[in-house]
Amino acid sequence: MPQPQMTVLEILNRTKVFFEKKGIPDARLDAEYIISYGLKMKNRMDLYLNFEKPLTPAELDVLRTMVARRATREPLQHIIGDTSFRGFIIKCDRRALIPRPETESLVDMASNCLKGIENPFIVEIGTGTGAISIACAKEIAGAKVLATDVSEDALALARTNAEANGLAGNPDAESAASSTDSTSSAPSTSTLTFAQGDLLNAVTPEAIAKTTGDASAKIDCLIANLPYIPDGEKDKLQPEVAKYDPALALFGGADGLDLVRKLLQQTENSLKPGASILLEIGSEQGEMLKAEASRYTWLEFTGIHKDFCNNIRFVSYKKI
Repeated sequence: MPQPQMTVLEILNRTKVFFEKKGIPDARLDAEYIISYGLKMKNRMDLYLNFEKPLTPAELDVLRTMVARRATREPLQHIIGDTSFRGFIIKCDRRALIPRPETESLVDMASNCLKGIENPFIVEIGTGTGAISIACAKEIAGAKVLATDVSEDALALARTNAEANGLAGNPDAESAASSTDSTSSAPSTSTLTFAQGDLLNAVTPEAIAKTTGDASAKIDCLIANLPYIPDGEKDKLQPEVAKYDPALALFGGADGLDLVRKLLQQTENSLKPGASILLEIGSEQGEMLKAEASRYTWLEFTGIHKDFCNNIRFVSYKKI
């Protein structure tokens, strides 16, 4: 007598229990995402409309493979292949840090800093997947965005994401989507370009000219989510981060701030007066950077800022 087929609800409950045994945070939520994705449902809520649906052997095979990958603590975003950042779909893999929802606030901060500035020149250092720069190009009217990274692999991923989000063009210069693109809230005058290099060394006159049309243009807003985890804290990281995020994007020296300090030291001659610097940091690093602000006499330290979870996550400066 044939065995009864397992239903969606049964596999969901079994997966949740299995994930809990493996120590996976948000076991139920991850199970829902994996099963809805593996069954090609439009969204996670469709699970609730299909709890009694019997699963075929082929469907179970697909789900078993995905569940086994998550059980090794491979990030959910790598298994599914992407994540959402401010509503834009961003492809994720081992080439770059997975963009976190808390980082989305940097785009709001940039937008607020640039109010009243026509065609602002925005530079993001360490773009990774390109998520922040893509959001800035799509959301800030007339923005001229230059995204840089020391990793050519990360830049290749960022270019893929730019094209997928309607910022298509050649590998070195991507123009924003046309005004007929319903996913774009910024007009077609916004642009996004990429350059490879270490910190502000990547912002060459040639790269500036490709972005703004003026090789001597100064930056209106500098954004960076640089590696800021102290080297000694690797053992404290979740396996999803320690095993799958690139170390190049994680660790910033003994106290985590080596690259942040190096970047700040480079800013004296590259920003317009009144330009903003927006940096993501660790929760314990805001007061450290505030105490060191006098090192950069051309900058004014303008604040320590919290994310939407009420955790310290950003600092800001202004060019005097």
